[in-house]
Amino acid sequence: MFSIPIRVYWEDTDAGGVVYHARYVAFLERARSDALRALGRGQQALQQAGLVFAVHSMRLEFLRPARLDDLLQVTAEVSRVGRASVVFAQRILRGEELLLTAEVKVAALRAADFRPCPVEESLYQELKSLQDGPKA
Repeated sequence: MFSIPIRVYWEDTDAGGVVYHARYVAFLERARSDALRALGRGQQALQQAGLVFAVHSMRLEFLRPARLDDLLQVTAEVSRVGRASVVFAQRILRGEELLLTAEVKVAALRAADFRPCPVEESLYQELKSLQDGPKA
């Protein structure tokens, strides 16, 4: 599982000092992007290889609010891999307290025309190995 820290700033909150719901989506995006970057598959590298990932669908469950100055951990874990899609299980935590769960499906698209395409074999195998977890 990949995780990044995110501090909640004033710009992330509403008038009551609570994180605005749309900001959670941005936090989740950062974690997925950084997880791919950690694999050597950052957005620029993917585009140069002719591939982009676009969000197909998301399911979010807001459990508790994050607030101004909170230090959050945002996780990204590969839960399912298809030939032209990847599903990430994501969480946002404050310490041990679970604030949000998400399931995000991204579609693989050709960078040239944004049409669906299969993920190249080496990336597919790498993501598949993350889905299956570490080998004994």
